[in-house]
Amino acid sequence: MPNLNINFAGIKSPNPFWLASAPPTNSGYQVMKAFEAGWGGAVWKTLGVPVINVSSRYGSTNYRNTRMAGFNNIELITDRPLIDNLKEIEEVKKYFPDHAIIASLMVESKAEWEQIIKDVENAGADGIELNFGCPHGMCERGMGSAVGQEPDVLETIVGWAKEAATIPVITKLTPNISHIIDPGLAAVRGGTDAISLINTIKSIVGIDLDTYAPYPVVDGKGTNGGYCGPAVKPIALEMTKELAKHPDIRTTPISGIGGIETWRDVVEFILLGASSVQVCTAVMHYGFGIVREMEQGLVQFMNDKGYETIYDFVGKALPNVTEWKHLNLKHKVVAKINADKCIGCDLCYIACDDGAHQAIALPKNGSRIPEIIDENCVGCNLCSLVCPVEECITMEKRDDGTQHVTWDEKTQAGTIPTTFNDDRAGGKGHYVPKPTDALKV
Repeated sequence: MPNLNINFAGIKSPNPFWLASAPPTNSGYQVMKAFEAGWGGAVWKTLGVPVINVSSRYGSTNYRNTRMAGFNNIELITDRPLIDNLKEIEEVKKYFPDHAIIASLMVESKAEWEQIIKDVENAGADGIELNFGCPHGMCERGMGSAVGQEPDVLETIVGWAKEAATIPVITKLTPNISHIIDPGLAAVRGGTDAISLINTIKSIVGIDLDTYAPYPVVDGKGTNGGYCGPAVKPIALEMTKELAKHPDIRTTPISGIGGIETWRDVVEFILLGASSVQVCTAVMHYGFGIVREMEQGLVQFMNDKGYETIYDFVGKALPNVTEWKHLNLKHKVVAKINADKCIGCDLCYIACDDGAHQAIALPKNGSRIPEIIDENCVGCNLCSLVCPVEECITMEKRDDGTQHVTWDEKTQAGTIPTTFNDDRAGGKGHYVPKPTDALKV
């Protein structure tokens, strides 16, 4: 049986599954309920000078039959008095001494940082998380992402926190920035013990077509909110990878956040360098019970691969993430349709003919199966992605594996295209229908 225990920058937890600072960690009741369900840690909803929230607060992007594929919120930090939160942190620790409680904090002055850090330490918090990510409301007051977007300010405040804290400090980064390495390096220079990311993405999820106000509508008006949920996972994975590969950051523990809903999501974040994960939207959608499937799936994965702890595969995918210029230009795959699985919907033909490389022909002679035109297929993979039947269309390797040439190597050898009509262009001679053929379809 794999051991799921972790020690994240000195914060011990029975497993890597943590709740992110958000509505599900707004109270001791919720955190205790989560721990009972199997969560190993919780980042308490951000503490600071209490706010007054609006009604309503949430919006979502529903994609076809999927509810909340993306989730937007304009809720701010806690609106409950600090003393209430501190009492509940202390109470939860009495019942769950071996679980991780991290206090998310957001204040302004150095004196406020020093005081609130002492307060949460006295309440028994195992660590603190500096919230430098919130892209709405609080940033208008010079906090949240307003700090996360200014590396010098971020570094200064991390330094304040480290001076004041006797427990580990985690710096939570905003994705609302062009280069995630900049705040990551600033956090490291400030002395942070760990980094968490991503916080939510500044967004508007839609417009009410009757009131013309952004969702969620508040008395006929709206504002940008923070976007999260499954739709943001690819962005979170990319930014996690960027930090985990950087030579000056990679030894800093990373807590991965963004669209995590299943055990597979958890594994992907760990493979790209995270050694704990934080979940919010999935819990708001399905409840605390989802952690059971996450744990079962993670354990099964580790058993199948022969891993004893998560540290056996933290960052294991990083060596396979490279720059485009280092990819093998001689690798070739061609689409193949499994006739036994094909349902004859022709989505592959439509997608390829209109959106790719005209490498699929419509069924002929009474057949219901489209045909791959091998000589036209560039192996782009679009057909397999749009196909509604799993593994009906697969990509078949056609090169013999003996050749390996990259753009970088060709650049150094002086064999890349250098003029607009260069004969060395990759698409030179590739079949393309005549423009007028479109009129005959």
